[in-house]
Amino acid sequence: MTTGRRVPGSTRVLAPVVIAALTGVVSAWILRHTNGFPWVAFARVTADGAGAVVLGLAALPRLDDRLTVAWRPLAVLAGIWFAAEFALLLCEAAEIVGVTVTELTASEFTTFLGRLSGGQIGIAILFCTGAIACYAAMAFRRPDIASADLVLVFAAVALSLRPITGHMSQQTLGSVLAALHALAAACWLGLLLAMALTLRTRGAWATTLPRFSTAAAPLVAIVALTGLINGLVRLGGLTPLLTTGYGRILLAKLTILCALIALGWWWRRTWVHKATTHRTTAETSLRNATLEVTVMAVAFGLAATLAVTA
Repeated sequence: MTTGRRVPGSTRVLAPVVIAALTGVVSAWILRHTNGFPWVAFARVTADGAGAVVLGLAALPRLDDRLTVAWRPLAVLAGIWFAAEFALLLCEAAEIVGVTVTELTASEFTTFLGRLSGGQIGIAILFCTGAIACYAAMAFRRPDIASADLVLVFAAVALSLRPITGHMSQQTLGSVLAALHALAAACWLGLLLAMALTLRTRGAWATTLPRFSTAAAPLVAIVALTGLINGLVRLGGLTPLLTTGYGRILLAKLTILCALIALGWWWRRTWVHKATTHRTTAETSLRNATLEVTVMAVAFGLAATLAVTA
């Protein structure tokens, strides 16, 4: 059972995931052949990744009702999410004004927040992430009266706001597809990473892993289908997959997704079956989960760069 105490081994799990996400950002920057280092993409992938884990930690007890929410790491990650969203707003405002972040004035930033839709959406996201961080901090003190449902609602709203107002919102059902894509990807990564951060016994993995595996199948299908539709609509055909920076990043994401699907198929035949029958150790489960979320993190880095440069 997880508690609000410090989660052991969190650095061991998070370090490769963070490195992989940053690798995805740099790879996307290279594929696009653009000038200027994508600092805004680092803020975006940090926000998206932290948001996914917050969502996963809050949803984890739904896979096993014997688990409780790890409120302390959830509060910390929500705080990181809030800070990353604020940094992202600064970067977006500076880009609109046409200056660097260090040259952005307070009045210019205030104008961006108050008069432009991007700033107003950012304020709503900051409200949601800030509310989650404060609530989780209080829930750590009083876990007996805390509810993860509030976190799930605020996290889902925060994760959906930017996708539903992005470039796909101009297409028929584009906002719906973008929101489904973002939420399914966040659930997929967030749940497995939450498991890696909190599950420490063979019995916990035996109960939770098969349920995650069952839930992951439709999540993967949603991510693949919505991502493919969004990408093809944006590109207008198959040829730009190779001739444009956007297409090359999309192709890289598709390649990683195919690798993850193949890995998931192999895990179901080996790891999941053995874990369910208590024939694998918690250490092996932790190692396998860390490997998968590390690969996912590369795709998150690619997606983050795509979102802020497309």
